[in-house]
Amino acid sequence: MRESVLPVDDLPLLPNSPRLIGVGTAVPSDSYSQREILDIFAIDDPRVRSVFLNSAIERRFLRLPPEREDGGGRHMESQGELLRKHRESGVDMGARALQECLKNTGATLDDVRHLCCVTSTGFLTPGFSAMLIKELGLNPSTSRLDVVGMGCNAGLNGLNSVVGWAAAHPGELALMVCVEACSAAYVFDGTMRTSVVNSLFGDGSAAVAVVAGEPWGEDAGKAEGSRGPEVLKFASCIIPEAIGAMRYDWDDDQNKFSFFLDRDVPYVVGAHAEEVVGRLLAGTSLRRSDIEHWVVHSGGKKVIDSVMVNLGLTRHDVRHTTGVLRDYGNLSSGSFLFSYERLLDSGVVRRGDYGVFMTMGPGSTIETALLRY
Repeated sequence: MRESVLPVDDLPLLPNSPRLIGVGTAVPSDSYSQREILDIFAIDDPRVRSVFLNSAIERRFLRLPPEREDGGGRHMESQGELLRKHRESGVDMGARALQECLKNTGATLDDVRHLCCVTSTGFLTPGFSAMLIKELGLNPSTSRLDVVGMGCNAGLNGLNSVVGWAAAHPGELALMVCVEACSAAYVFDGTMRTSVVNSLFGDGSAAVAVVAGEPWGEDAGKAEGSRGPEVLKFASCIIPEAIGAMRYDWDDDQNKFSFFLDRDVPYVVGAHAEEVVGRLLAGTSLRRSDIEHWVVHSGGKKVIDSVMVNLGLTRHDVRHTTGVLRDYGNLSSGSFLFSYERLLDSGVVRRGDYGVFMTMGPGSTIETALLRY
C-alpha cells in the first residue's frame, strides 16, 4: 500500500500554479531496426555491430541518406544537405507535434500566445519558432524563444522558461516544441567514435502545452482531464570537470560537425544524480520514496542503469524511459516528453501523485523538475 501524499500546503507553489495541460509527439514516416541499419550500410566490423545490437534499442525513426543513382549504396550528405534535412524534417515534425498537442489539449492555433522551440541537431537563423509561426499561420505577435545547442537536457531548460512565462501571463497558452532531426547530425566514417552516436539517436519531435491560473478561453481545456500536473520546482546541476564529455566538434576530414560522447558519461551522470534530486526535494518535506512517477531521459542503456543504481529506482520506475529507448532510441531534448506521454496513456496517475522529470546532457548537466499531478 502506498504512503499518502503530502497535503498541498506542505509545498511552495510557483505563482498561478503553471500546469502541463497537453502533450503531442511526431516522428518521420520510416523506421529501421538496428540490424537493418547495419545491413543498409554493409557494416561488418564486429565491434560496431556489437555496439548497435547491444544498445537495448530495437527500432528508430530516421531519415537516412538517399540511395545513390548508380546503386552503390547511400549518398554521403554534405553539411549543407544535412542542414536542409534538419530544417525540412524539423519543420514537418515540429508542426505535427504542435498540432497533436493542441488537439489533445482542446486548443486551437489561435490560442497560442508563446512558443519556445528547442533543438540541438542543427543551426538555423531564423530559428524553428519563426518557421513554425509562418508554417502554421500562428499569430505574428506570438512571443517566442529558441533554445539551441544545449543538447539532451535542453527540454527541461526550455520548460523552465515556458513555465516562467506562463506564470507571468496567467490564462494565456504557452507551448514548448522540441525538434530533433538527429539523422541530420550523423557522420559515417567507420570509426568507433561516430558509430556509438549513430547507434543511439533517433528523429522525433515533442510538444507540451502550459497554462497558469484559469484555462484560456471559454470552452477550451474545461474537461476534468485537462487540468494536468502542476510544475512546482526546478533544480540543475552542471559538472564543469566533464564539460567536454558530450560535445559537437568540427571534423576537418569529413567537413561536417560530429558529435562526441565520452564512454564515462553514464558514470559521471549517475554519480551526480542523487545530488541534484536532493536539491530538487530540499525544503519540500518530500523524500525520494514519495515520488510515484519518474520520467527520466532515454539517454542510453548504461545511462539509465547508472541513474537507477544511484537513485535506488526499480525497472518499473523507469519502464517508460526504457520503452522509449527501445522503440525510438535517444530522441535528445524531446525524449522525456515521449516517456511522459506514455505515462499519461497508462492511466495509472492519480490526483495528488508526485513526479520527477530528469534530463541529462552536455555541460555535463542534469536538469530536474518536480510535479504534482
